[in-house]
Amino acid sequence: MASLNPYLNFNGNCKEAMTHYHHIIGGDFQLQTFGDAPMDSPPELKDQVMHASIVSDKITIMASDAQPGQPATFGSAIWLNINCDSGDQQNHLWNGLSDGGTVVMELQDTFWGARFGMFIDKFGIGWMLNFESAGQNSEGYMH
Repeated sequence: MASLNPYLNFNGNCKEAMTHYHHIIGGDFQLQTFGDAPMDSPPELKDQVMHASIVSDKITIMASDAQPGQPATFGSAIWLNINCDSGDQQNHLWNGLSDGGTVVMELQDTFWGARFGMFIDKFGIGWMLNFESAGQNSEGYMH
């Protein structure tokens, strides 16, 4: 089966964002700037991130800084959703990733049987954290 991984773009703060995410999510973290690449790049791009990735268990996030003249725009069209394995994991991710951001929906028990919340982090990325406890089916509804 093919896999789908989000690829985020940032306006010059990709290294800061991905370092923050890695600190919370963990896993393997790789980062390459344009200055690290074998090809010639304009001097103003030397410290910009060409590619970064975090791979942790079932989570893969890739990112880069936006190209000059093509700034990243942020909005509500895409949200990153993490289906958490435990309430403790959900709390850990919530506390770390939402810090400095804007809560859209507090973590709460929902009518579909999951504990769910939404926020936009301090880098402008929207996140949804979902935890379905035992007794729920794959759609999150109680049996």
